[in-house]
Amino acid sequence: MTIQLKAITSDVQAAPTPAFPALRERQPCFSSTFEGDIQPGRLHLPVSPDCNIDCSFCMRDVNCSNQQLDTAYRVLTTDQALGIVERALQHFPTLSVIGIAGPGDPLATNHALDTFAAVRARWPQLSLCLSTNGLMLPERVDQLAELGVETLTVTVNAIEPTIQAQITPKITWQRHRLDGVAAGERLIANQLDGIARAAALGLTIKVNTMLIPTVNEDHIGDVAAQVAAAGAQLITIVPLIPQHRFAHLPSPGLMKRYVARAEAERHLRVFHDCTQCRADACGVRGLGDYAAALDGDALEAEPSFSHG
Repeated sequence: MTIQLKAITSDVQAAPTPAFPALRERQPCFSSTFEGDIQPGRLHLPVSPDCNIDCSFCMRDVNCSNQQLDTAYRVLTTDQALGIVERALQHFPTLSVIGIAGPGDPLATNHALDTFAAVRARWPQLSLCLSTNGLMLPERVDQLAELGVETLTVTVNAIEPTIQAQITPKITWQRHRLDGVAAGERLIANQLDGIARAAALGLTIKVNTMLIPTVNEDHIGDVAAQVAAAGAQLITIVPLIPQHRFAHLPSPGLMKRYVARAEAERHLRVFHDCTQCRADACGVRGLGDYAAALDGDALEAEPSFSHG
């Protein structure tokens, strides 16, 4: 096992850097390499209030201090979001990316797309990035492309419905509730179809996969293989934060994370520098947060992962 993992790591280190030259100076969540001392930053706008799936690891919250998944200080209207962008650009001149990643799923309602349209009309120089669970992606990906969204993150935690049923035991699809394996089958099918459609439209696609001990820890390579075949170009392995229905599970240790990343690297590049941002983060990834400087309706932002 040790020799095999070393060989995988060596192959990845030999790959060309950066992975996405066109995004090198603009998208901190898809590239680890930047010219000089100026690093691009991102602003996440928490405009999406609702979600259409129920994940066992996710506790969406509107709270300024909890270090939880999908947490935001509050949910913004489009007009409030535009005010935040305007103030952020005044305080943070290297801002390059506007992202929407929660606290609900950005494609479950029209709020994210309406906000992107308003941002694009006013600040066409800013890149747009969206994070989604992928359930509605096949239906909405054409709209994303029309709005000029360049980068897309899709959370895919399993490609086997029985495993997905443990992670996401119920979803809402076309105004009907699906449970268990039926929910898993529909979610997986839509995720892979949506990724393929997005790739065909030219979007750069990253997949986030939650590493959940005893649930999908031996399944990461299969996930990476399937999403790579669908058109994803990058994957982030996100260690579980034990909470909600998975509160009894341990967070994966260093070795489990290493093995999972090595398995994923057999199929596509692994992004190692994710700082698990909240749904309202603002600043340079890993180097501090500018949200406190946004006066008035300022967003409070602390590290936490938002999976969309």
